Amino acid sequence: MAISKAKKAEKVKGLAGELQSSTTAIIGTFSKLTVAKDYELRKVIREAGGKYRVVKNKLAAISGTGTQVEAALKGLKGVNSVAFTAGDPVALAKVFAKWAGENATEFQFKLGIVDGKLLSVNEVKALATLPGKEEIFSKLLFLINAPAQRLVTVLNAAGRDLAVVLGQGVEKEKFTGAA
Repeated sequence: MAISKAKKAEKVKGLAGELQSSTTAIIGTFSKLTVAKDYELRKVIREAGGKYRVVKNKLAAISGTGTQVEAALKGLKGVNSVAFTAGDPVALAKVFAKWAGENATEFQFKLGIVDGKLLSVNEVKALATLPGKEEIFSKLLFLINAPAQRLVTVLNAAGRDLAVVLGQGVEKEKFTGAA
């Protein structure tokens, strides 16, 4: 069923608005995808902070004009869908790759784009194996905090060692005054 020019313009405007703030997009193709599986995929992507749309190729290319994900949406062929986010690209790639791995017969990756850099299928899968933003931040904070913790431990060691020596001396009655 053909859709009118006004309906197409409305769809282009809506998708363009969503893509404007996106920094990451993962493009894939699907076949034999049931409604239940599609709903499950949309839910998984939504939980990762992303959005998922099945797109018409020409409308997607027009919608992506002027956005950071423009290069990924140009020249699409076949049946395509796009998952996009302005948040953590690793979180989106992880959940999407996990779902696609479990449903390999229905869905395959085509390409991805992160901050304007096109990614191949293998690079999208590699992105999914990286640690997430929260994990990287916690590791960085640990590395920043570790030298300070070690310095405090060394400074406290002198006082602690002196207290241990004095405690042992008191136990063995070395400090009884026999003068």
